[in-house]
Amino acid sequence: MSLKAKIYQPTRTAMQSGKAKTKHWVLEYVQPKARFRDAVMGWNGATQTLSQVRLQFDCLEDAISYASRHDVEYYIAPVHKQKFIPKSYAANFSYDKPKG
Repeated sequence: MSLKAKIYQPTRTAMQSGKAKTKHWVLEYVQPKARFRDAVMGWNGATQTLSQVRLQFDCLEDAISYASRHDVEYYIAPVHKQKFIPKSYAANFSYDKPKG
């Protein structure tokens, strides 16, 4: 059985205004089969516990070298960069501002 993983750079959460915890790279193992529901307790279960493992790396090259050393198939999720539009506080009070 070959292990599969996803390597990505996390985005900020809706509760963050800054870019903390978005500079590192994360390797997460992909669940090979669908989760199942336990009949007695109603909890979700899985056959592979590696889906709970989440490894952090400083750069993409470190994550790739880890995956290749441990014979893990991986794919790299595309990075979505946020476009930064510089604004000033004075722009809130300009006469040219569109109404709406």
